[in-house]
Amino acid sequence: MIDRESATALAATALRNVATEYPYKLDQVLAGDRDVRPPRDLHPVFHSSYDWHSSVHMHWTLARLLRLFPDHPHADSTRRHFNERVTAQGICGELATLAEPHRSTFERPYGWAWVLKLAAELHRLAIDDADARKWSDALAPLARALADRFIEYLPRVAYPTRAGTHGNSAFALMLALDYCETLQHRALHRLIAERANLWFGRDRRYPADYEPSGEDFLSNGMVEAALMCRVIDGCSFADWWNRFEPDPNAMGRWLQPVEFSDADDPKIVHLHGLNLSRAWCWQQLLHHVAGELQPLARASIDRHLQASLATATHGAYVGTHWLASFALLATTEQTMG
Repeated sequence: MIDRESATALAATALRNVATEYPYKLDQVLAGDRDVRPPRDLHPVFHSSYDWHSSVHMHWTLARLLRLFPDHPHADSTRRHFNERVTAQGICGELATLAEPHRSTFERPYGWAWVLKLAAELHRLAIDDADARKWSDALAPLARALADRFIEYLPRVAYPTRAGTHGNSAFALMLALDYCETLQHRALHRLIAERANLWFGRDRRYPADYEPSGEDFLSNGMVEAALMCRVIDGCSFADWWNRFEPDPNAMGRWLQPVEFSDADDPKIVHLHGLNLSRAWCWQQLLHHVAGELQPLARASIDRHLQASLATATHGAYVGTHWLASFALLATTEQTMG
């Protein structure tokens, strides 16, 4: 669990990010000259933090911090930002852009999943917070639209995307599960469990020594394992893990933080995110693995956090525009969001 001082630093970073419109990386297919518009016109809510998905998960960061530390020093600024940005009108603008031609794969699946994660967080915050009820209600139509897109999309996907970057299937399903469980979306929950078992149920002796790739911010194998411990019960997971678990030499890749050569490079800095997401995955798995691996995993969490936690609030914008969210995943989630 993070302390108030760390929460304050993360909130300050997230607020700077959501107020920073440029540089901004658009994700779009142009159908003509009329499609060339500034980000704030295309995305009235999520037009900051370097790109659309990072803007979404910076808003999740602010919402999570407000729920955990409702009186932190930047709480009032957070509320002002949400009141101004996360509005019904703004979300209508996001939906209008989403409905345009050539947008069916926009931010699939990573951005979709982060919207669902944000919706779940605002729903929890709204239980005791009248302001958050407005924000949650405003975001709800976008979350429902993307949940519907997941339901339409997942049955058509015969194979998962096994990657350490945005296309990773298991990570998207992990975030979407939080939405399903918080808002009782049973249809999507059933579909996620079905796909996870179809895609990953027969995996054997995962080759962890093939990780990482040079621009990873996720461990494909660890995220897969964290997902499976959510969708199958304890005894079945133990059987699955016994078949899936990498051999001891390969497991060492997951226990030691990765090294990095250039934290100012927009892609190499992903490796700091990998350290943080590994810590998050070990938190998910900690009570599902047994024997000598459990104390090794506990020590590994500490090492990964020590290696990369500070980069969430210090360093070049190519890292700080998104790393705060991964720091928060790693320090505030154990078995689920």
